[in-house]
Amino acid sequence: MKDFERKNQRLSLCGLNCGLCPMLLGNHCGGCGNGSPSCKIAKCSLEHGEIEYCYECKQYPCEKYEHIDEYDSFITHRHQKRDLEKAKSAGIGAYNLEQTEKAQILSKLLAGYNDGRRKNFYCVAVNLLELSEIREAMNRIESNDRAFASEKERCAYAVEVFQEIADRKNIKLKLIKK
Repeated sequence: MKDFERKNQRLSLCGLNCGLCPMLLGNHCGGCGNGSPSCKIAKCSLEHGEIEYCYECKQYPCEKYEHIDEYDSFITHRHQKRDLEKAKSAGIGAYNLEQTEKAQILSKLLAGYNDGRRKNFYCVAVNLLELSEIREAMNRIESNDRAFASEKERCAYAVEVFQEIADRKNIKLKLIKK
């Protein structure tokens, strides 16, 4: 949708954390409002005066949010509504600071603990876990970094740590497909 532009490429209009998305990280998507295909929520935003986030709309949450978090696309949708509420209550500046730190950690994971098959896993983990849990995982991973002889072992350990933390919270670190 050529008339739709976004200032914030970290958090989309609808609550997706675009800054933690494998499509954006792989330069396959310009993000919402940056040349990507139109969506019904972007069109709705234009119709309602170009609101920046859906929570600013008087009709939020509307029918477009019914069942929005049941299935994922290339990024997890499970926390869209929760993340919009978090951004609304904390303020977009504070929310973006947290997302910036998450994105930095994700970059570190992809650069040092990715065996070529873990990009989606880390994107989902960093999206769904709280920042304190992600920091806990990174502290454990980095403190044991020298204990592994191979990159494969190091990567497997990092996945194991994130999976253990997710299991404690009953969070599945896989995309939910239809």
